[in-house]
Amino acid sequence: MHKPSPPLEGPDLYQDQIRIVLVETSHSGNIGAVARAMKNMGLANLWLVNPNSFPDEASYARAAGASDILDRAQVVPTLKEALEDCTMVLGTSARGRKLPWPVVPPPQAAEIAAQSSQAAPAALVFGRENHGLSNDELHLCHYHIHIPSNPDYSSLNLAMAVQVMCYELRMLFLRTLEGGEGSPYLKPMTSPGDPGWDVPAARAGDVEGFFQHLEQALYDVGFHRRENPRQLMSRLRRLFQRARLDKLEVNILRGILTAVQKTAGKAEGTDNTEPTQAGSQSAKQEGGHV
Repeated sequence: MHKPSPPLEGPDLYQDQIRIVLVETSHSGNIGAVARAMKNMGLANLWLVNPNSFPDEASYARAAGASDILDRAQVVPTLKEALEDCTMVLGTSARGRKLPWPVVPPPQAAEIAAQSSQAAPAALVFGRENHGLSNDELHLCHYHIHIPSNPDYSSLNLAMAVQVMCYELRMLFLRTLEGGEGSPYLKPMTSPGDPGWDVPAARAGDVEGFFQHLEQALYDVGFHRRENPRQLMSRLRRLFQRARLDKLEVNILRGILTAVQKTAGKAEGTDNTEPTQAGSQSAKQEGGHV
């Protein structure tokens, strides 16, 4: 039994008008892997030119929930039939052909395909696993796509090559959503204040209170010497300011400091002139202060 297929989320234009074409695929499992790559990125229009074996259980097993892409796949005997109604054709190829052909990298290829697909179907063509597309097949393409892989190990698995192009199309689609580059899918979330962060950023006054508490706790345990501070607190300030603490993080850190002070026998906020006995012993064992 095939895995159920979740609904496809993506632009209707890409689903219908951008065609992924596989030429004489040898291993049917690769067809399933391509279907999965397509559905991951919101594409659905798969064409197969004279596949060695399709449909079969291997292809559906590798599809992993993208069986609907395989169910609607078009199977034709020749590449010319797969491209008959397309007005833009881009084929994957390595460089170094005797007759130079217009070559574009994946991001530009995605832009060309997306723009052309607004008026008529556009095709991205991928060749055989062992030797790609023939010269005659490449001559049917308006552009060749070169994926700049490691020159010492340049051969990509078929599904990987398809994934690269589907990813570029997906990113292009997300940038065209309302808000452009501000799409929530593309916005980074790295610190408080970014959309999606669960706790507000700590106020400057709260952070300053933490630094004062930190300095006192380090003094209480004998790690910090006020008479010879060097750059300890400056470096710790730089460390924590770089982290851009949120309110909850400040509270957690101050709770830890309070627990340390209690263990050392000191009350929070006291300004003792000498470190505790336990703190002095700990500092000696660790080799002094920073």
